[in-house]
Amino acid sequence: MSIELIDQDTLPDADFEGYLHGSTVSVMFERIDRDGAGPRLHRHPYTETFIIRSGRALFRVGDDEVVAVGGQILVAPPRTPHRFAVVGPETYEALHVHANDRFVTEWLE
Repeated sequence: MSIELIDQDTLPDADFEGYLHGSTVSVMFERIDRDGAGPRLHRHPYTETFIIRSGRALFRVGDDEVVAVGGQILVAPPRTPHRFAVVGPETYEALHVHANDRFVTEWLE
């Protein structure tokens, strides 16, 4: 057994796709500093877990909406449409953990 140590700045597109490193999860490292910015509506065939480190974002997951803030964790179930938009001037920083070894996204808008 050997340990693989990966520098984030060497990752393609600054995101971690598990299959490239023998992992069963993939991770997006989000840092957004513009109010209202965020991805358009989409879904995945697997669970996505948002670990919010700082800032605030308005999430829409299915028919529900909630403002999530630093220190909170939000889970979007498989096949559930979701999106978020940063709220306010504070930088949104989060880890988005995809329960899959590759990113698979279906854009809905």
